[in-house]
This record gives sequence, C-alpha cells and structure tokens, in this order.
Amino acid sequence: MAKMRVVQVSKAKGPFEIVEREIPQPGPGDVRVKVQACGVCHSDSITKEGLFPNIAYPRIPGHEVAGVVDAIGDGVKGWKLGDRVGVGWYGGHCGYCDSCRRGRFDLCLVDRQVTGISRDGGYAEYMVTPAVTLALIPDEVSPVDAGPLMCAGVTTFNSLRNSGVGPGEVVAVLGIGGLGHLGVQFAAKCGCKTVAIARGADKAELAKKLGAHVYIDSDQQDPAAELQKLGGAKTILATAPGGDAMTTAFGGLGIDGKLMVLGVPDAPIQVNAITAIFSRAGLRGWYSGSSIDSQDTLRFSALTGVRPMTQVFPLDKVNEAYDVMMNGTVRFRAVLKISA
Repeated sequence: MAKMRVVQVSKAKGPFEIVEREIPQPGPGDVRVKVQACGVCHSDSITKEGLFPNIAYPRIPGHEVAGVVDAIGDGVKGWKLGDRVGVGWYGGHCGYCDSCRRGRFDLCLVDRQVTGISRDGGYAEYMVTPAVTLALIPDEVSPVDAGPLMCAGVTTFNSLRNSGVGPGEVVAVLGIGGLGHLGVQFAAKCGCKTVAIARGADKAELAKKLGAHVYIDSDQQDPAAELQKLGGAKTILATAPGGDAMTTAFGGLGIDGKLMVLGVPDAPIQVNAITAIFSRAGLRGWYSGSSIDSQDTLRFSALTGVRPMTQVFPLDKVNEAYDVMMNGTVRFRAVLKISA
C-alpha cells in the first residue's frame, strides 16, 4: 500500500511524531484531499494537550486545510477530482437534531465532528473528510493563504456579518494579531469605519496598512472613551484574549452595539449593567461557521484582496511552527506547506 507522511499525537500532552501511514481510502460520502497547506492554530493545542474529553489517539491535528480533491467515495455529488478545496474546524453533523433541521449544522449538538480533534486533520500529505465539510477555494487564493482563512478568516468574517453592522458604522477590532489582522481587513472592505485597538504606538502603521481608519493605543488612551467620541461602536470584535481589555472596551459600544467575543478571555468579562441597559448593548460569543460560511469567506477574500500574513514552515518543522504560534511570536499565522 502507498504511504504518506503525517504528524500525529499519540497521547494527551505527547510530542508531535512524524510517521508514515497508509494513504486512507474515502468511504461513502467522503472525499480524499491531497493536502497542500495547513495552518497551525491555537486550537490545535486541544489535541496536543488533550483538552477535550474522549479524543481517540493517535490523532492528526489540523483544521486549516487547503488542497485538492484526490479521490471520491460513493454517493458524493457536486465535487470532482482536482477541485481546489478547504477544510475547516467544522467536520460534519448528525443531520437529525433541531439545529440540523434549522440548517445550523455548525451548532449540531448530537454528533458534531471537529476536524483535527474528533477526526484526523491536515497535518498530513492526505486526509479523508466528509464531502459536506468542503469549501471551494477560488483560483485567486493560494493554498498558503486559504488555510488560515478556513479558521481565523471565517471566524472574523462570519462574526462580523452576523453582528448586525452595516456600511459606514463603527467597527472596532480589539487586538491585531492572528485573528485581528484579518478582522481589520474584513471590516474595512465591508465599508465600515474601522478602528484598530492594540497596545503600543508601534502598531499604528500596521493598523493603517491593514485598512484601519483610526488607531487607538490602549497604553496611552481609554478605548471606551475614544470609541464614544466616534459615536460608539456598533460592533467590537474582541480577538485578543484579555478579559480586562474586553471589559474596558465594552464601555465603547453605541446604541444596540455588540461585543463579539472571538478570543477565549484569560479573565472574566465584567459587563457594566448601566451601559447595557441604556445603550441596549450586549455581548455575544462566536467561534467560526460551517463549510458554506468558509466558502463565503474565501469568495469575499478573493474579490476584495483580504489575505492573511503568514510565516511558512515545511512539515518536518512542525515543532517550530507550533512553538512560535503558542508563544505569540509568529507574524501572524503559521502555515505548514506540505505539497505544491
């Protein structure tokens, strides 16, 4: 049988292991993807550290996958060999629960599958995945760029478009790291008055390059007060994991504003009840989306030129890629380039 190289984790808190496995065959409803690139995301630590219960090891991480359809299982319609496809966090659904009946497959609570956690992911030369997980990659988007758009991209784009914000309204992006640098681009390309919030004057130039109209240095300015000078934010995309920073930013919301929590906060978020009551402001969590949301993200990115800033590593440098991602020194998304 033909072999492939994969990166697997054999047990919770175990090391990455580069091993050979037989190339898998797709079953009914599945496709096999020849992986060209796979982003390295902080959520990969769930598999690496065993943070979810009942992960079946050994497991191949990776849910920011870009590649081409290489083989097709029985019953698959709408896809053909050679199609350029992405695979994200969303890894399938049961098809029977109330969420599925309402078309919210990403919220399925019965048998929701997660790529790279409950099924093998993209740290490999090939992977098998249900056809329902696929998103078509436009020709204009390279595999290295498409990978991060399958997670960081869809998370920021999908939360923004579901926040109720419209063109010309104020959108603030808290943090301009791996998620935030995409959030700033999406907000600007959607025609919003885009405000980037980060620590340090040195980030102002980057924020403006990404499309921000206003930069707030939270070391020197009160973000809530500055946002209120602009009339209050309709939406704040909280991408940095600072709970205290989210608490402070909440005061910058305008009428019917929403704080969209995308990064897991390191401390509880304290909501000012008076602000919430008199401004009808609220807090909402958001995590990513289904395959069609990823496809919408890719299509929008192709049309508007939104792209992630990436640092590329070969598969055998997976430890280095993971380390710079975890310690926050990567600028801005680490990507494993696996094949041409």
